[in-house]
Amino acid sequence: MTQHTIIRLGHQGDGIAEGPVFAPRTLPGEVVSGTLNDSQLTDVRIDVPSDDRVAAPCRHYKSCGGCQLQHASDALVADFKADVVKAALSAHRLETDVRPTLTSPAQSRRRATFSVKRTKKGATAGFHGRASGVIVEVTDCLLVDRALLPALEVAKALALVGSSRKAEMSVSATLSGEGLDISVQGGKPLDGPLRIQLAQATETHGLCRLAWDGEVIAARGQAFQTFGAARVVPPPGTFLQATVHGEHSLQALVMEICAGARSVADLFAGCGTFSFPLLAHAEVHAVEGDAEMTAALAAGWRAAGGLRPLTSEARDLFRRPLLPDELKRFDVVVIDPPRAGAAAQVAQIIESTVKTVAYVSCNPVTFARDTAQLVSAGFALEWVQPVDQFRWSSHVELVGKLTRL
Repeated sequence: MTQHTIIRLGHQGDGIAEGPVFAPRTLPGEVVSGTLNDSQLTDVRIDVPSDDRVAAPCRHYKSCGGCQLQHASDALVADFKADVVKAALSAHRLETDVRPTLTSPAQSRRRATFSVKRTKKGATAGFHGRASGVIVEVTDCLLVDRALLPALEVAKALALVGSSRKAEMSVSATLSGEGLDISVQGGKPLDGPLRIQLAQATETHGLCRLAWDGEVIAARGQAFQTFGAARVVPPPGTFLQATVHGEHSLQALVMEICAGARSVADLFAGCGTFSFPLLAHAEVHAVEGDAEMTAALAAGWRAAGGLRPLTSEARDLFRRPLLPDELKRFDVVVIDPPRAGAAAQVAQIIESTVKTVAYVSCNPVTFARDTAQLVSAGFALEWVQPVDQFRWSSHVELVGKLTRL
């Protein structure tokens, strides 16, 4: 056994001591001991606890890998996530006002992806253990909305009819406007008998929609999501913000940046998370690489009726970013790229006449990289707002406001 003092938290939420030595579920200032294997401390014992250490509220915390920071106070976690953003900015010598973190409440996740596998006695469904392929059942998970928990039993039932004993299925469950929206990956190939069983399962469990490897098998209603004044039916398993609280926080921040704009480009628009709220005040051109998501966005706009003009196009913004001549008619560009960021599109924004950018990011590192390019070209980073809709994890999202000087 060796003893160490934890200096800080790493980006994955582990405590880090000099060496470096990584100790899971420890906090800055704590004195800990354990068995040192290379740089990893195992069998960790807390010798001197931090004042910010709390009792983990979930009984599954020790075995489940879904959360990394339930042993820390809410204030420490919020500060940690703001510090992750500050560190990413500092790496590019960027300074700005980093606002206090906005955190979604417990039991607010409206979507989750469960792992499920058949067993000798039936099936097991839940999340993987920490750094493990073992599935931990989480019957009373404190992350997800209570209305999402029945999806665990649905996942088990689907595994019994559609999974082999050796394979693990992935079951994505989303709360829609008319019930559970289920999308399954990794099951058996579809055939006639399986289709019949899946259709029966949809009725038995009262599912709104069931998709199998991207194909809709049965639907008892419209699996819609509400964005602004529109109802949109996303493709099965498509990306949505994790919590309604987080979504509304991000929307409010984007609306703050776009105040007074008459024409907005919404890039990496998804199914319209930002496009539809923006239509309350501006015309919007929405660009998304996924053709199905673009079609869902356009259909939602047509069905809503009476909204301001919206145009949309399916376009790969990594390979074909909007060019300066296309960008010149927009007052503000909203950009919400995946984790890889948007280097190609940022290069075109720099060459354009766009004066304001609302940058939504799920990766502070690529956000800082792209922002550094904008700042070096004459933009100012006015503020950054961290948003935490992945409570008790190390993940953090943000919105940044950039204006051309």
